[in-house]
Amino acid sequence: MLERRRKDGPLAPSPVFPTVPRTADVVIIGGGVMGTSIAFHLAEAGVRDIVVVERGELGRGSSGKPIGGVRAHFSDPLNIELGHRSLRAFRDFPDRPGADIRLDTVGYLFLLTTERQAADFEAGVRLQNSLGVPSRMTDPEEARRLCPYVSTEGLVAAAHSPDDGHARPGLVVQGYARAAARAGVVLATHTTVTGLDTAGDRVTAVHTDRGRIDCATVVCATGAWSARIGEMAGVPLPVRPVRRQLAFTVPLAPPAPRIPFTIDFSSSAYFHNSDDGLLFGLADPAEPDGFDTTWTPEWLELFRTAVRRRAPALADLGTAGGWAGLYEVTPDHNALIGRSGEVVNFLYATGFSGHGFLQAPAVGEVVRDLYLDRTPCVDIGPLSADRFRAGAEVRPESHVV
Repeated sequence: MLERRRKDGPLAPSPVFPTVPRTADVVIIGGGVMGTSIAFHLAEAGVRDIVVVERGELGRGSSGKPIGGVRAHFSDPLNIELGHRSLRAFRDFPDRPGADIRLDTVGYLFLLTTERQAADFEAGVRLQNSLGVPSRMTDPEEARRLCPYVSTEGLVAAAHSPDDGHARPGLVVQGYARAAARAGVVLATHTTVTGLDTAGDRVTAVHTDRGRIDCATVVCATGAWSARIGEMAGVPLPVRPVRRQLAFTVPLAPPAPRIPFTIDFSSSAYFHNSDDGLLFGLADPAEPDGFDTTWTPEWLELFRTAVRRRAPALADLGTAGGWAGLYEVTPDHNALIGRSGEVVNFLYATGFSGHGFLQAPAVGEVVRDLYLDRTPCVDIGPLSADRFRAGAEVRPESHVV
């Protein structure tokens, strides 16, 4: 169970309310990193009567990953801007909202094995540099100096982004939730949404297993479950759930060197430091859609096969368990952020395709501004869910892990 903490010690688990408030100005569906970020930013801006509805404990869905990468190293300028702005917020997190999130700025290192990959990443680095991100291309030998596990055999080049790194999603969720609760936000955990009432072009109420909430605005931040909520409102949200798995090594002696978040781009195998060992991950291309989050140790053979070529010293390290969670995937691996054109008080922030944690601070600001009818810091018009309708332009993100 995710624990809540006071600044001076542990907190009890989230309280379970027998009923939910009967009315609210804003109901946020989803109590992960996205929902709590949105709640914090709305409350900070003076919005009152906010209810966050979460069917379990806060941060126990896709945000439950033990360590999350934070980066601005993307191929799409919107993702670069959202990541870059969020990195600044993560660095400032001890002061606003006020929490230690164990941010470790170790950098990202993409290992590239074809000339085409190298050319694509060079173009990405030029774009990132133009937007203030200090990424750079490196040769194979420098990649090995940055990460001693790397084999240079067959390596063409690498891309390094030194300001990136990783942090603890659970601590980010707790930090946002504590600050939101202090501002009066109701965090209705163990509460399941069962339906939405609509009238004309508006949602009028959210039905839950603990009562009905009449409301003026609904925000969908339910990650892999967003298509279901969209259907309740009559808003198509093309999000599908896909399982992703990771594993932890046994404690290493001598300890692992401090290394970047290292990714073999061809296979998607990645690894980085985790407490007294390393964390391993890889996206199985044969993984079917679905909500299964069972961790299967057999998956590890895919990772071991990939790293035998790229980081052979890791292939036979012992592991001590792992974790499985859900990516919320859209057709172009870019997020859905916006306000519905048909149901005008239904906002959504979902479909981040593995990038939700790292973009959550900036997206919280964007949704706050959409609610307040302000111009957001980033033009998220191209991320509207409407882009997938016939003839709409899509903008695929290529730097996907």
